Amino acid sequence: MRQLIISLMARIDRNDLELMQAIRSQGSLAAAALSLGVVPSVVTKRLGALEAQLGQRLFERTTRRLSLTGEGEALCLHADELLGGFAALEAEMAERQDALSGTLRLAATFGFGRRWVGPVLAAFQAEHPALQIELQLTEQLPDLGAEGFDGAVWLWSVQNRHASDWVTRRIARNQRVLAASPAYLERRGTPGDLSALAAHDALVARENGGTSPRPFDLWTLRHARDASTARIRMKGVLASNSGEMVRDWCLDGRGIMLRSLWDIAPQLASGELVRVLPHYAMPDADIHWVAPWRPKTPRRVRLLIDFLVNAFRSEPWKADPKVPAPRPRPRRG
Repeated sequence: MRQLIISLMARIDRNDLELMQAIRSQGSLAAAALSLGVVPSVVTKRLGALEAQLGQRLFERTTRRLSLTGEGEALCLHADELLGGFAALEAEMAERQDALSGTLRLAATFGFGRRWVGPVLAAFQAEHPALQIELQLTEQLPDLGAEGFDGAVWLWSVQNRHASDWVTRRIARNQRVLAASPAYLERRGTPGDLSALAAHDALVARENGGTSPRPFDLWTLRHARDASTARIRMKGVLASNSGEMVRDWCLDGRGIMLRSLWDIAPQLASGELVRVLPHYAMPDADIHWVAPWRPKTPRRVRLLIDFLVNAFRSEPWKADPKVPAPRPRPRRG
């Protein structure tokens, strides 16, 4: 039967498939003719020609009843699959021809959104002038579906929500690293291990709306070589809900901070900041696309996600063209 079906499908076209569907669904040749917008004699003639071409009877016809034969049933099953494929292909081709339009409503965290997401969205909109983009910067992930967001660019995992209700995709890798200014390390010394780190002054960022399930001064660090982890309770001498404030304190020599590479890579490259215990990092800061689940994602959203992935694939903060020149260090008298 399989070889027979392959032989049959090679000798028929799309119009034949639509004819078979119409006759099966309508239950009579006259009703099929009405649904196709032709006279009944046309349907009778086309069906007879198809059966003659294939050498198979597809419908058993009596004055009272019309029923599919085994060959007709198999042909209709494959017709459904093929016509569905035709429809999907036509819809995709139509989408590709149409310019993107409508509105994209997005959310992002304040720091990363302002510095990195905003410029990328501006570039995407420039490529699609008929598109409108709204970006809301926030430190707490909104209820994206209920508030009408298409998605969010987010640095923390989605918690306290059913995984099946969300679609996530990692856009770029990132990690939080330990850093301090040269002046602080000169004054207090550079910690050589985790026990020495715990004795230092910590600059604590209380971001994400203060809703973290663990204390902000409890740092979970992973070793790059053996993936071992350790939790260190730090002495938080200064804390703020502003990551920029914490970074400024660190540049001013007030202590050691745990900060994302996307935020401090320029200062590390310039020498304004120095990595502390460089084999350790907090690996919880990858950048993700987060969106409410929907049966079909609009094309403008799909293209935006691809654009974001392409823009951040190389982790551009590691090669920031705005890196300031290193400051000359004063010589000791």
